[in-house]
Amino acid sequence: MASARSFSIKRRGVLPGFGLTLGYTVFYVGLLVLLPLFAMVLKASTQGLASFVNAVTDERALQAYWLSFTTALAGASINAVFGVIVAWVLSRYTFPGKGLLDALVDLPFALPTAVAGIALTAVYSENAWVGSKLMSLGVKVAFTQLGIIVALTFIGIPFVVRTVQPVLEELDTDVEEASALLGAGRWLTFWRVILPSLVPAILTGFALAFARALGEYGSVVFISGNMPMKTEIAPLLIVTKLEQYDYAGATAIATVMLGASFLLLFGINLLQRWARRSEAR
Repeated sequence: MASARSFSIKRRGVLPGFGLTLGYTVFYVGLLVLLPLFAMVLKASTQGLASFVNAVTDERALQAYWLSFTTALAGASINAVFGVIVAWVLSRYTFPGKGLLDALVDLPFALPTAVAGIALTAVYSENAWVGSKLMSLGVKVAFTQLGIIVALTFIGIPFVVRTVQPVLEELDTDVEEASALLGAGRWLTFWRVILPSLVPAILTGFALAFARALGEYGSVVFISGNMPMKTEIAPLLIVTKLEQYDYAGATAIATVMLGASFLLLFGINLLQRWARRSEAR
């Protein structure tokens, strides 16, 4: 009884209004997130099992799934590497134009995705300056799967940088100096001292970039060429089926993407917990 009373007093002291704010949070998340998703799954379930299986296992749909997940994984992996480098430069060095570079990192957040797609297509098309130079080397970007990866990398870079940068800024440099005094080189200090502290943040940024890339539509639709079985991503296939009034097929494919996204994000969250526990030990 005494322990329950002390817990209640502590809870009121630390989190005033806990019941009201918790209720509002559950209502807010349920109304804006869970209810629409539940409605979509319910809509997909009304078409019958055979029709649902045929819609989600169609050869065109399977190719769209594969392209969406592989390109999203590629874009997020690239950002996990180069995003850490950008975050390192912004947090550890002072140089002219640093403020401008720091602001440019957030540009994909503010830029409409359609504008990003048009801009990337204008830069990497065969007639553009960069695209023509790459074509002379035998590399075609626009209207290929490589173009999709470029677009997904562009829209995902801020997620990694803004997740890793605060962690780097809060790291105690005394530990790095102690490692150097003990004879460790720069690379050894990075791999043994700095990187383990960054792993949870890198995984979080990777997960956010991957989830963002998986549902991206606006920037990809311009640079991909939208060729079925070649450069058609799953979100585009969903929109195509909606335009053809195939609502059952669209909701079926959307349900598969939703389930796969939940499973992947759940696995990444488990990996993040493991990384945090390993760091605590």
